[in-house]
Amino acid sequence: MTVPARADVVVIGGGNAAHCAALGARDAGRDVLMIERAPAGEAGGNSRFTAGAMRTVYDGVDDLRSLMPDLSDEEIARSDFGTYSKEAFLDDMGRVTRYRCDPDLVEFLVTRSRETLLWMRSKGIRFQPMWGRQAFEVDGRFRFWGGLSVEVTGGGEGLVAGLSRAALKADIRLVHDARAVELVRKDTTVTGVRVLHGGAFHTIAAGAVVLACGGFEANHEWRARYLGPGWDLARVRGSRFNTGDGIRMALDIGAAPYGHWSGCHAVAWDLNAPEFGDLSVGDGFQKHSYPFSVMINARGERFLDEGADFRNYTYAKYGAEILRQPEQLAWQVFDAKVSGLLRDEYRIRQVTRIRAPTLEDLVERMEDVDGATALATIRAFNAAVRQDIAFDPTVRDGRSTEGLAIPKSNWANTIDEPPFEAYAVTCGVTFTFGGLRIDTTANVLDGDLRPIPGLLAAGELVGGLFYFNYPGGTGLTSGAVFGRLAGQSAASAS
Repeated sequence: MTVPARADVVVIGGGNAAHCAALGARDAGRDVLMIERAPAGEAGGNSRFTAGAMRTVYDGVDDLRSLMPDLSDEEIARSDFGTYSKEAFLDDMGRVTRYRCDPDLVEFLVTRSRETLLWMRSKGIRFQPMWGRQAFEVDGRFRFWGGLSVEVTGGGEGLVAGLSRAALKADIRLVHDARAVELVRKDTTVTGVRVLHGGAFHTIAAGAVVLACGGFEANHEWRARYLGPGWDLARVRGSRFNTGDGIRMALDIGAAPYGHWSGCHAVAWDLNAPEFGDLSVGDGFQKHSYPFSVMINARGERFLDEGADFRNYTYAKYGAEILRQPEQLAWQVFDAKVSGLLRDEYRIRQVTRIRAPTLEDLVERMEDVDGATALATIRAFNAAVRQDIAFDPTVRDGRSTEGLAIPKSNWANTIDEPPFEAYAVTCGVTFTFGGLRIDTTANVLDGDLRPIPGLLAAGELVGGLFYFNYPGGTGLTSGAVFGRLAGQSAASAS
């Protein structure tokens, strides 16, 4: 497709937030053009690499059934979904970000979460319970935990495919292989964007521009500059095209930087995963069953509380802890008692795994690890596990250790039943927390905290939502909520 000379609304990006912005503007009758840097085969941004989890408020099974009407009576009867109230969502956002998150943005995110998912459903997106990732079977019923029950059918691939179909049906134009390089202004108002496409520069006039093109996680230099030394060594979980272009273009015209610029969402990622995400594997390189493990570094020592909280509330910060370890690696060690609880990602073909009949054999095979110290660490851990508290993976069970310098607060089981398994992990960056400052209309603000006319933003490049950590499933919900809002505001401005 050639680059048009004009559109009412131009959306920069091709993932979840960008599509929701485009659809939001199109709902208001505006002519919408999407500019996607990636070629068609790699389009979709980080959204395409996700598992598709979306955190949302729900008061009970009736609310979930409105999102997932295909739920059968039998499925409901054998499931304990619980509830996830507005207050619980707000509390999770505050607690995991150490109460630094922007209260106005968070209030908007939480209160619009369910409404936005229902709107997405009206566009053809289908949802299902997170049976395999967020529920364990207890006494014949699947019990969901951690405030997270909903995922997009087909994961990230299904999400992007569904949104793409909705955009095509709505006659939203899309240009691939087009890199936005500069915002065009008349006085203080954004009036368009310059784009590099087909070896030439093009200027597109617009009534409003929405930036929804990701953070700077795929930019090695910016990671080292803002996240700190060593972060250029981390792997990138998702798109290689998220290098901060949208943030840079906005800062160039005086937009206010905002949020935790030295922080990011980073997880335990397979040690031998490629430099950037692999769409054939998706999110399968992640290794998130560590609450049931003992995690050992190259010195043979434990270095964090594997059971501090549900995975949802620790996984996005533990990647940074792994990066700080010698050689930027760790091994997750499991025994046969919990092997049946491991997530599907532990069973993919592209996995760095060892198995052994004894702990002595296991530590000897753990490459780049002080085996003698590792064995002593595991034995000391085993001796410290409380045996008087029952193990329950669906609650913070309080089954802990006693007397260790680094405790394990929940789900502590002795590592003593063969066969034993260990999985090697490093740090995988998902997205960066620092970005642009917006208001509750998704308008980008300038350095004096005044809206920049004609410029909106959504998705990863919005700062102020996440600090230090992140509640699982909030990223896609945030992208959808603020994406739709940005499209509506762009329509009003154009």
